[in-house]
Amino acid sequence: MAVSSKTQGTLVRSLGLFSAFMLIVSSIIGSGVFKKVAPMAAELQSPGLVLLCWGLAGLITLCGALSNAEVAGMIADSGGQYVYFRKMYGPLFAYLYGWSCFAVIQSSAAASIAYVFAQSFHSLVPLSGLPPDVAQVSIAGLFTPFDNFGVKVLAIGLIWTLTAVNYRGVRYGGGLSNLVTVAVVICIFTVVLLGLSIGGGAWSHIETPAAGYVSRSWTDAGLIGSIFGALLSAFWAYEGWNSLSFIGGEIKSPHRNIPMALIFGVLFVMSVYLLVNFTYLYVMPINELIGAHQSKNTIAAVAVVQRFMGEGGGLFISVLILVATFGCTNTTLLMASRIYYAMARNGLFFRTAAYCHPGYNTPSNALLLQAFWASMLILSGSFDQLTDMLIFASFIFYGSTAFGVFVLRRKMPDAPRPYRVIGYPVVPALFVLFCAALVIITLYNRPREASIGLALILAGLPLYFYWKRKNRVDREVSV
Repeated sequence: MAVSSKTQGTLVRSLGLFSAFMLIVSSIIGSGVFKKVAPMAAELQSPGLVLLCWGLAGLITLCGALSNAEVAGMIADSGGQYVYFRKMYGPLFAYLYGWSCFAVIQSSAAASIAYVFAQSFHSLVPLSGLPPDVAQVSIAGLFTPFDNFGVKVLAIGLIWTLTAVNYRGVRYGGGLSNLVTVAVVICIFTVVLLGLSIGGGAWSHIETPAAGYVSRSWTDAGLIGSIFGALLSAFWAYEGWNSLSFIGGEIKSPHRNIPMALIFGVLFVMSVYLLVNFTYLYVMPINELIGAHQSKNTIAAVAVVQRFMGEGGGLFISVLILVATFGCTNTTLLMASRIYYAMARNGLFFRTAAYCHPGYNTPSNALLLQAFWASMLILSGSFDQLTDMLIFASFIFYGSTAFGVFVLRRKMPDAPRPYRVIGYPVVPALFVLFCAALVIITLYNRPREASIGLALILAGLPLYFYWKRKNRVDREVSV
């Protein structure tokens, strides 16, 4: 079924606790920390509510991480949720998760982050495009592969460059991630220190709501809706917190290190987000942040830093966004490829993806397939639409993992659990309930997008039954 084990290598446990922690931080911190405060300010009209939502999103994410950590400590193998779901719910549900990651969720994430990198580079060094008559060529009236071509070429180039780095070994990819993440965190703390000391801010900026703000009761449906909308923006900034488990088979002492990295990584990012967003709101009145959101072309962090560091500060933040999106793209490519490797080893994906490079000990073919599909999404220009349609699907799978804590405690009561979720059963139950609420509200408020998203997930079913049948035929032939 797969390539003979004699011709390939095996994944090696070479990443320690620090590298695992840094991969968590790198996989989360991308463009959201620099951009999302503006739409949240426009939604809530209150600095206090904005900070509350950043904290709430962090706490909810932490509940997910605490729940995920128990499962990760039990089943420390490459493939993450795909491997977990096989134990919890069987191969079909696990396959649908892996298919969703390849078709849209993880591939679109890599494509969109790489695209933000290229757009940021374009704002500093303009990239040439194609003539208008070529740029406007469309396929079936849906895709315009040659539009904004210079930016797309750079984004695709980044995808393949980072794929080449990770192809040569997890140490290379992990080492690059460590270096970039340390630089990003130092720069963010520099912004915080300078903003709070010489930024010309005032506590009154934190206390004063926007001009159009109307005080409402906590039971007011409009306020609850606004908070929920702002939370969605914050969750985009926290996205990626669960991806460390994808490379469980390459982490030293995984039963100990994966839970610790998950918990402390999320806590660290939550602290960073609260600090930096407090700084934005301390330096710049909320009305100006709302104005930045309404202008569409202004990034909130750039506007804030330009306020006290001038054009040089704007350049500094623009370069920081470049570095952060570079690192986040690298981590996404590194981790997600292990899902497809695990699926292929079970005969539920393209069999070539089960190959592990004999010299580099990486899932080299899975990396190449991922890079190809992410490149196609970039050319199509449809990755943002796909991500919007399927963002609620991520929470189906997040909630399923947390619910799996209950399932595994029932199915495998005597299995060793190096870490048991703190606050069981309340913590996983709260996270499951939140995920269910988000999915239901999305189905109600955006039925078209949710229906298309579910259709895209279920589109993988014919391939599932094809691969299952092929595996059965292969076994019969071998006998």
